Amino acid sequence: MRYFAAVAALVLVTACGADASPPTPAAEARAEIASLPAQAPVVADSAAPVITVYKSPSCGCCKGWVEHVKAAGYKVDVHDVANVNPLKDDAGVPADARSCHTAIVDGYALEGHVPASDIARLLKERPAIAGLAVPGMPVGSPGMDVPGQPADKYDVMAFKADGSTEVYASH
Repeated sequence: MRYFAAVAALVLVTACGADASPPTPAAEARAEIASLPAQAPVVADSAAPVITVYKSPSCGCCKGWVEHVKAAGYKVDVHDVANVNPLKDDAGVPADARSCHTAIVDGYALEGHVPASDIARLLKERPAIAGLAVPGMPVGSPGMDVPGQPADKYDVMAFKADGSTEVYASH
């Protein structure tokens, strides 16, 4: 919810400025995201808050990841947006940790194909980080299964607001 309030404030400040120049693509994307309905902290069961996902409408692997977290018991609220980059910027996702979709859960950002088991650990431990990321799109990560191809080894990175990262889990 803090994120949505911050985005709404940013959009309001931008809209109220004296500059009458046309909006930039980033400003338009922020306005699109801010116009989406805010998701109340609904709980699918006693331990699973809603994961709000922002993705491109054409991304198939994002749909696979959504199915993965739903199968793990999370309730998911999906928003297809034209440009996810402003959300990644606002969530503090480091450039080298980015992937195709971004999600928000209980105040944390989730970037890319983070396994549901790592999300559960994050929500249980509640570390002082901004979020978790699986940089790129490693084969075998949730939503990135490729029949006949062995899974890549990959790391889930914890990132802080200052852009620093460290390995949170290895798969």
